[in-house]
Amino acid sequence: MTKKSIKCRVNGVNREYFVDVRSSLMDLLRGPAGLDSIKHGCDVGECGACTVLINGRPFNSCIYLAVWAEGKEIVTLEGVTNPDGSLSDIQQAFVDEGAVQCGICTPGFIMASIPIINQETPSTREEIRRQISGNLCRCTGYQKIVDAIEKTQKKRIAEKKKG
Repeated sequence: MTKKSIKCRVNGVNREYFVDVRSSLMDLLRGPAGLDSIKHGCDVGECGACTVLINGRPFNSCIYLAVWAEGKEIVTLEGVTNPDGSLSDIQQAFVDEGAVQCGICTPGFIMASIPIINQETPSTREEIRRQISGNLCRCTGYQKIVDAIEKTQKKRIAEKKKG
């Protein structure tokens, strides 16, 4: 078994880990990093339950090798929560819109939605659906998830115009 030291930034904190070169980023984040928002779903990059942001872009952490995280900025759901521990606007929108049910897919959907809600111009509902198409939900249905993302994006764009 070959191990390697990697340095990366996880949820705003510089970290160093000693990892098996064959382990996934999901294994690193759920194991040594102690972050449990990353859900272990399909293990082949099909369901999106393990989605995290890497340098601002969503990736399935189950098929992303931990050694590839060297020098990268990783954000998980724990890094989305407000500094005071309260829910972020997108997390609250998922609650308000009833876009959560069993919770397995929720962290991945929220992480996949971050680049969408940070856009300068509003997305159509079809564009939102396309951008979250790598994430699967078997309980809630996509309507409420799209509603939550659309609501948050519109709110953020309106706040930017005011400020």
